Amino acid sequence: MKVRGRFAPSPTGDLHLGNARTALLAWLSVRAQGGTFVLRMEDLDKPRERPGAAERILRSLRWLGLDWDEGPDVGGPYGPYVQSERFPLYDAAIERLLAQGKAYLCWCSRAEIAAASAPHAGEEGPRYPGTCRVPDPARVLARKSQGRIPAVRLHVPTHPIEFVDGIHGPQAIDVQDLVGDFVIRRADGVAAYQLAVVVDDAAMEITEVLRGDDLLSSTPRQILLYEALGLRIPRFLHVPLVVGPDGARLAKRHGARSLTELMEAGEDPKAICGMLAAISGLAREGERLAPHELVMRWDPTRIGRTPARLPAQMVRRDS
Repeated sequence: MKVRGRFAPSPTGDLHLGNARTALLAWLSVRAQGGTFVLRMEDLDKPRERPGAAERILRSLRWLGLDWDEGPDVGGPYGPYVQSERFPLYDAAIERLLAQGKAYLCWCSRAEIAAASAPHAGEEGPRYPGTCRVPDPARVLARKSQGRIPAVRLHVPTHPIEFVDGIHGPQAIDVQDLVGDFVIRRADGVAAYQLAVVVDDAAMEITEVLRGDDLLSSTPRQILLYEALGLRIPRFLHVPLVVGPDGARLAKRHGARSLTELMEAGEDPKAICGMLAAISGLAREGERLAPHELVMRWDPTRIGRTPARLPAQMVRRDS
């Protein structure tokens, strides 16, 4: 099967250099394999969306030298390429899971979950204790009388989910221990990220997902959804994040410069591309390279397993 890869930014702001590096590596992997590159705008988080961000993202990626075969501005056979226009697909998948008994309605509030479950040591928050797994008619009636609207959760098995990541190697993550039965549709009716990304990647026939390793722990949840929906699971590659010169994760408040900012400042896109390639092990420091000049150098084994550090000049000194 022909390789189909994607980059799926969210229009919650301009792309920082860490996002740009992920886009570059995803593009290189697909182009090196003679595949199709898809750009999808993941705009489900409407309250955080910024006016004009989607257009700036597309413009700055093109400035860097990237292109895509399918996307919101060029179309393609698997559109629309904007998540907020794909709600019927998510609803259909969720109703199917409910009908098959693979998902269930959850009437719990966040406060109730926090009170009933000890917080997880990581960043995932409280583990869901399974309160609504077995329906309690009296409780459901009480919640309905309060005007509460249920979320939908997936039934999660108690065994670890195993997969092989293209960068980090074999993985085994126990989703039940990590988060429990997780939400696939929020109480406001919006599909959760985990569900939407699986439905979209399957519908767009994505065969390879290269993204930041902050999403590595999300992968077993998505694998469970692929399996529950009877969909083909793509190959996953999770690249380490980009950090600042001080080792801190990139953030605008810490002086991380955006791709749009660099473009508008008149920076040389080949210098930026070369720098991103250099911190990824694909180029020498100081090389100025366009993305197409890096295609023959693509080798995922050269990507390290530790965070890539930006040079000091890529962070604003007045931050």
